[in-house]
Amino acid sequence: MSYRLFVRPVPPFADIDENPDAQLYNWVLQDATGDAQARGTGDNRDIIEQTLAQNALENVLLVGLIPGEDALFCVADIPAKQNRFILQALPYAVEEQIAQDIDSVHLALGKHSEEGYRVAAIDRERMGNWITLFSGWENARLDAIYPDASLLPATEGGWSICLDGEVAMLVSDRGEWLSMQAANLGMFAHTLAVPPTEEVMAEVPVTVYGTQDELEYHQSVIAELTAPGRLVVRQEQLDLMPLELLAHAHHHHRCQPINLCQGAFSVKAGKDSPFKPWKPLIAVASIWFVIQVAFEAGMGFYYQGQAEELEEQAMAIYRDAFPDDRRTHAGNVRRVLEGQLRVAGSRGPELDFIALMKYTGQQYSQLPSSGSVTFNSVNFSKDRGELVVDIRADSYDRLSALRNGLSGQGLEAQIGSVVNESGGARGRLTVSGG
Repeated sequence: MSYRLFVRPVPPFADIDENPDAQLYNWVLQDATGDAQARGTGDNRDIIEQTLAQNALENVLLVGLIPGEDALFCVADIPAKQNRFILQALPYAVEEQIAQDIDSVHLALGKHSEEGYRVAAIDRERMGNWITLFSGWENARLDAIYPDASLLPATEGGWSICLDGEVAMLVSDRGEWLSMQAANLGMFAHTLAVPPTEEVMAEVPVTVYGTQDELEYHQSVIAELTAPGRLVVRQEQLDLMPLELLAHAHHHHRCQPINLCQGAFSVKAGKDSPFKPWKPLIAVASIWFVIQVAFEAGMGFYYQGQAEELEEQAMAIYRDAFPDDRRTHAGNVRRVLEGQLRVAGSRGPELDFIALMKYTGQQYSQLPSSGSVTFNSVNFSKDRGELVVDIRADSYDRLSALRNGLSGQGLEAQIGSVVNESGGARGRLTVSGG
């Protein structure tokens, strides 16, 4: 069950920085049905917290009520509908209605009406003090701060007044609130007599709330309210303190207060994200993505293992056929076999002089700079099936590149009798069918 704790500081207000524990409060603990389960007058914070603890209540929503004169009611005529643009234009729309530097004022946005957006304005430093006063309570967390007068139940087409000692709280049916000395209500009666709209009204209804003692004490003031002749005053006697009237009106939505805890003074644990409705779908998609990645990675490792196993089998077969070949590996076995097949197809059982010269000349022509390699002499041994070329190059790398090219064709190629000279290297290239 959700509980709300309505807390209203009692004047005189304590210095929040020096001695915040000295502040006294009137308070009402309201359950989810709107019934008051506990109440107190002139109690300090410890007593209220002890009451919550004794009733084993946790995470109670705390609603702080501040004097109505601390926050100013304004109306902002802003044509925009998107909240981002409304907040950007808000300071400029109400600047002329506020008597201090707009940069030092905290603005809280209310509901939209026919006149425009309802706005509450309060000094930033003062708002910070109220936030400090109502924060950090045991077993309760701050949910909202309202000007007390804004919680009065509205009177359709007129005004509501609540007598609270020497102070009178007022609110109009359009949500405008203010607090003033009860003795000045007579002077304010002419303002109340003006209808809140351009419609001509013969009468303006006014509801006056107060305890029996308050109503009797202020009878002369109530009589002054009827003096203009257009106010129809109806008295409502309260059996309990005014704070319970405010809490009751809030629960039954008989008022339209503006929560001052907005923007920089927001007390929400986390702001609503535009992706909040999509969070379940995003979670499912994320899980599916992780599973898919894991599956693909697993299949990748599986196929890699299969490929390595096949390569080992292929190399085992190749080494059985060519046990003396140590240069061939899994990366070039296909190229070597293709070369050997081409050689075998061109030479039959063995290679003759023409075939060996053909392959040697072909590799010679593919050298990056074939002009740097010269053949000094060429000899062929038919008995051994070998082509011996006395060769000279500007570097040994040229000789090695020629030999490697022939080996890649499946031929047996070796370089012997290498002599390094100042102008390069010379050696003997022996090529056979392998």
